[in-house]
Amino acid sequence: MRKYLVLAVLIALMMTGCAHVISEEMRRQVAQELTFKEVTREPIKYQGKFVLWGGVIVKCTNTREGTQIEVFQTALGSRGKPKDIDVSQGRFLVLHPEYLDCSIYRKGRKITVIGEISGQKTLPLDEIECTYPLISATEIHLWERERVYWAGPGWHFHLGLGFYHEL
Repeated sequence: MRKYLVLAVLIALMMTGCAHVISEEMRRQVAQELTFKEVTREPIKYQGKFVLWGGVIVKCTNTREGTQIEVFQTALGSRGKPKDIDVSQGRFLVLHPEYLDCSIYRKGRKITVIGEISGQKTLPLDEIECTYPLISATEIHLWERERVYWAGPGWHFHLGLGFYHEL
């Protein structure tokens, strides 16, 4: 009997490791039929709809309304993690009603967001102006920084010490 209990606990732990980072309750509200491209063409048309998007943070700014995060959109994996950061359909803005520390929510971090399309906002991008869909965040998941291990060229002999660079 005890081995079955241990087996059940192990299976439950493995399944939670594969769970989506956004609550199931919120994911049920997502307008699955909407594509990122559709919304970016006419954000106002889709106001009030919920979307689940993610990508890489470009910029974080604290405002009177809350924290605004500019995100370089990427496709999401099965757990909601942004993948293939070299492919994007554009950018979007996230507005979180509370203060988020921009030294944590900084450029280069991966993020997954679920929220309501609340309109659009036009901001400068280098020498042009871009209109972005604006998402009022309901849930945000900031992914752990990925560690890149550098071995360098040539032959190496290791005694258990290593160096890594955090992104």
